[in-house]
Amino acid sequence: MKRTSLNQKHIDLGAKMAEFAGFEMPIQYSSIIEEHLAVRTNVGVFDLSHMGEFEIHGEGAEAFLQRMTINDVAQLQPGQAQYTAMCYEDGGIVDDCVLYRTGDGYLIVVNAANIEKDFRWLSGHLSQGVELTDTSEDTTLVAVQGPVSRDLLRGVSDDDSSSLDTFPFYHHGVVSMAGGDVFCARTGYTGELGYELYVKDNKADQLWERIMTEGESFGLKPVGLGARDTLRLEMRYCLYGNEIDETTNPIEAGLGWITKVNKGEFMGRDAILEVRKQGVTRKLVGFAMKQRGIPRHGYDILVDKEIVGKVTSGSHSPSLGQGIGLGYVNVGYAKVGSEILVNMRGKLAPAEIVRTPFWTKGTIAES
Repeated sequence: MKRTSLNQKHIDLGAKMAEFAGFEMPIQYSSIIEEHLAVRTNVGVFDLSHMGEFEIHGEGAEAFLQRMTINDVAQLQPGQAQYTAMCYEDGGIVDDCVLYRTGDGYLIVVNAANIEKDFRWLSGHLSQGVELTDTSEDTTLVAVQGPVSRDLLRGVSDDDSSSLDTFPFYHHGVVSMAGGDVFCARTGYTGELGYELYVKDNKADQLWERIMTEGESFGLKPVGLGARDTLRLEMRYCLYGNEIDETTNPIEAGLGWITKVNKGEFMGRDAILEVRKQGVTRKLVGFAMKQRGIPRHGYDILVDKEIVGKVTSGSHSPSLGQGIGLGYVNVGYAKVGSEILVNMRGKLAPAEIVRTPFWTKGTIAES
């Protein structure tokens, strides 16, 4: 089981808790809406201690990862990162992840619920000359996200404050913070300017406390699982277990942009090519409710009283002030502008398929 999370150790705000990936994780500290809007307009801090981290080293590391992931690892230079996924031979998704190229190897960050499964999968296909190490238990991940996140972290950094300005989106480097070296990446799952900070556990408490102290003058808010979910939903980011799993392939999930079939052989490539050839039968779409109501995972989607799909994720959007959702629908009903009905416990509520992401005003690409 993963260690106790930082926010449980340092913040006692009467947070409502939820069992998640083997330990209790806060759903919220104050309110989901308040925490969500803090990230959109100001800054929030996330304790992501539960996430999994694997290090890959050795002469064969690039070739191994090129075979085991769907994005093009050969395009990564030291200091860069890429969003990617791992697939089974039938094209089903093992997990989605972020891959970082370091100076002497790679760091791959996987979803908390999939740590053991992912490590077994990679270990079972390990090639000669490759070293795979699970460092999850020794690594703490803290995310600072929001339009003023860079300003806050300048005060936490022990280095020249301009060092944080050198990281473009999906780049990373080592920065001294709170008296220790921190693997600092311009990545995140919120749609806003932000950083993900990886640190060894013996330095985690000090880093967390320094961020919280520095954050007081910025109005920093700790953010729980609830707002983390609404933030990623507004950006149409997939959640493993909802939009993607072993029964979905990257093409129908809208992940064709990270699926580089021209790079050569990789796990699941043949199955993915067949899906491209035959065409998908269902497609992941975003929709917005036309009246009050919150769509939930598993609700049926209908057209003319015929079930044509299911909701994978849904919530009230704090940024837009209405119910939004993602779901798979039969491909013939996936056109933007199409009207659908969502079965909300027996009540058919009207909705419309819309372009995504839902939130388009984020600071994610801010230089």
